[in-house]
Amino acid sequence: HRVLSTPTAKLFCASLLGKMINLFKIKDKKSQEAGNANGRPPIKKQSPGELRLHKDISELNLPKTTTISFPNGKDDLLNFEIIVRPDEGYYLGGSFIFTFQVPLSYPHEPPKVKCKTKVYHPNIDLEGNVCLNILREDWKPVLNINTIIYGLNHLFTQPNHEDPLNHDAAIILRDNPRLFETNVRRAMAGGYVGQVHFPRCI
Repeated sequence: HRVLSTPTAKLFCASLLGKMINLFKIKDKKSQEAGNANGRPPIKKQSPGELRLHKDISELNLPKTTTISFPNGKDDLLNFEIIVRPDEGYYLGGSFIFTFQVPLSYPHEPPKVKCKTKVYHPNIDLEGNVCLNILREDWKPVLNINTIIYGLNHLFTQPNHEDPLNHDAAIILRDNPRLFETNVRRAMAGGYVGQVHFPRCI
């Protein structure tokens, strides 16, 4: 046998390695195509945010007043809805839908939460924006979806006039709780409060 000189041997090994790598690439591609042909979609790698969200949702401990649904199916955990049906306080008997949009940077950023149900509430404006401190400056990555859901429930049992989004509702809650209760009941029944009409949610 002729012994290859060192540079030639190196070149031969590099060429062989290149061929093997290409072979593996082709094999990998074929197995992926075979998976697709079998009706299996290619496996999508989940981001750290999606993995954490998956954990949060699997460990949910919902209050009895709350249900959760995934309008786009269980494959889209980043977008879901909850319905809060308070069983005490001013909003007893009402039904309020909240949408959650969870960013891929979760839990380093909080979900975007909006109220789809038009509601007369000091801490929720008529566009559905929600004033909850843990959705803003008090958010920390150790908090989770469960914490937010309990926070939203708390808004209905303890509306807060000191941190308002709907200033008129906040002033009435502070100065005349009885009138505030009348306004809440009228709004939930599908009536007007001042010039604003609210759809029935009771």
